Amino acid sequence: MVAPRESATLARQLIAETCFKQSIADDQLTLHADRGSSMKSNLVAQLLADLGVTKTHSRPYVSDDNPFSESQFRTMKDPESPQRFGSIQDSRSFCGPFFHWYNYHHHHSRIGLHTPHSVHYGLAQAIQLARQQTLLVAHAVHPERFINKPPAPPLLPGAVWINPPKLLGGLPDSDPVLH
Repeated sequence: MVAPRESATLARQLIAETCFKQSIADDQLTLHADRGSSMKSNLVAQLLADLGVTKTHSRPYVSDDNPFSESQFRTMKDPESPQRFGSIQDSRSFCGPFFHWYNYHHHHSRIGLHTPHSVHYGLAQAIQLARQQTLLVAHAVHPERFINKPPAPPLLPGAVWINPPKLLGGLPDSDPVLH
């Protein structure tokens, strides 16, 4: 959402629409937010409670507690990106295509060089298998290019955590990429 200002009402609207659009069930989602007033508001807190969404916040005075948001902001601040927008319409005109590219075409190293779309919608395994087949064919045709072993695509992480859940036995069964 690109809005002219931050507010609890807009945050509530964005979260509610996203949970509905993604068919998020109760107790399925953890929302990691900054400590801005809209994200700490009673309006948003009540919505999250009604939706069964767990809420975590960045540590006080730490602006880079969410590496995924920070990565997106860093990518968005590319030298070709505007330094300022003349209007809300200008920012929406830029952000719409940018977010589409970022989610559907930008391959992220922390998720095995997949796109957020392919991981979120369960397409990454099939893509991973196709990549492996392509690499095996390349190895069969030119084994001299590969010194120690046949090539393999980057592994998909089992889980990626901002704040790993606290379980009695330690971390969850899957290996987290971020701690």
